[in-house]
Amino acid sequence: MQFIKNNILTISGIVLGAVAGFIYWKYVGCLSGTCMITSKPINSTVYGAVMGGLFFSIFRKEKKKTI
Repeated sequence: MQFIKNNILTISGIVLGAVAGFIYWKYVGCLSGTCMITSKPINSTVYGAVMGGLFFSIFRKEKKKTI
């Protein structure tokens, strides 16, 4: 539970990115099937999840350690 509380921003970025990747595949996609990322829904969803997680992790604040 503590892990989820500490990483809620990154987890939400992964979820939102996965949804956005799937929606991109569904409505834009690749008609010819030769596009590496958007030719299959799993590729587009995983790529969106990774990019969403990386993007949202930028805004995470580091806790300062006191000595």
